[in-house]
Amino acid sequence: MAIKSQRDLLAGMMFTIVGAAFAFGAREYNVGSVARMGPGYYPLLLGIILAAIGLLVALQSFGQQSDEEKIGPIAWRPLIFIIGANLAFGILIGGLPSLGFPAMGLIPAIAALVVLASLASTEFSLKRALSQSAILAAGSWLVFVKLLSLPFQLWPTAITG
Repeated sequence: MAIKSQRDLLAGMMFTIVGAAFAFGAREYNVGSVARMGPGYYPLLLGIILAAIGLLVALQSFGQQSDEEKIGPIAWRPLIFIIGANLAFGILIGGLPSLGFPAMGLIPAIAALVVLASLASTEFSLKRALSQSAILAAGSWLVFVKLLSLPFQLWPTAITG
């Protein structure tokens, strides 16, 4: 039996692996019952559903060979910049205390996230990236700090004292 769609096969495999990982990780928590759900119930249920959907998609990828184009090469630039942007956000917002790197706060972390993620595009514009980061930072401040009263550090302690 030939592979009809490489895209469907790879997407189905990805869904199955991610779903199985969530279901496997959920066993560390108390699952409970339908009437009294524990913290592991929802991740277990979603993991099983995602894995099942992944299996269905992967199985549908087999059949008669089609003229669908094959999956091209990996787009390394977007992959590196998007993953790097998320890593930079995590490091900037939380710091690396074991290495002596302090937390920089929410506003610089969002600015770095947006600018680095914008570099993934071939149509990068610094002006657009900075304006988007300002809008996202202001919205995050409004929602998380003002409306939800979450205790986020907004700026580096060197600035705020």
